[in-house]
Amino acid sequence: MSIYKRYLIFFIGMLVQSAGIALVVKSLLGTSPISSVPYVLSQAFPYTLGTMTFAVNMVFVVAQVAILQRDFHPTQLLQIPVTFVFAAFIDMHMCLLSAVAPEQYVLKLLVLLTGAAFIALGVSLQVIANVVMLSGEAIVNAIALHWHFGFGRVKTVFDTGLVIFAVVLSFACLGEIIGVREGTLLSAMLTGMMARFFIQHLSRVDAGGSLVFSVHLSTKETGTVKTTVAKKANDR
Repeated sequence: MSIYKRYLIFFIGMLVQSAGIALVVKSLLGTSPISSVPYVLSQAFPYTLGTMTFAVNMVFVVAQVAILQRDFHPTQLLQIPVTFVFAAFIDMHMCLLSAVAPEQYVLKLLVLLTGAAFIALGVSLQVIANVVMLSGEAIVNAIALHWHFGFGRVKTVFDTGLVIFAVVLSFACLGEIIGVREGTLLSAMLTGMMARFFIQHLSRVDAGGSLVFSVHLSTKETGTVKTTVAKKANDR
């Protein structure tokens, strides 16, 4: 798969993921863990969710440089323009979905689940593209590599830390908890499972052992994809 096609898939993934983030917010049942801090900041200060997402992710980039130092590859600075586009996508979708305001709990849950599915699909497309990480994933990868921890475990601890910090920040700035509800937990639980499903059914393994976009998978190919994804996770 050419590098141009990989970047196209990556940007489509960002577009879909940002739509999912907006839907989860619009469900009024909480935000996704990675968006919890930017959401609280957007409510406490006169800036959009996209703007706060960009600001928080720039902190993640600085943290990566501090952690990795000489091991921080200059190409990782691509996270800056990529995150800028991602933040713009979030604000665009927040605007396009401004009319979405479910009142019944069942409808709120439906919007939340749809948003979680969109986030999972977007993440899976970015994994398949395999060109650059968004800063929220890259900081987790930097911690895992530097201290030799498993990526999955670091991701869980990192997301939990973000949610706790969002709760503290919300109390300090607004005097109440906003953006962290049962939907935050559901989003965290479901997104990973959905992403694995999408990766298994939207990709195959090429001759070089890399994932490439493909919507036609046999049972044998699906098993190979599972093995490859698991190996990549362990390598991280």
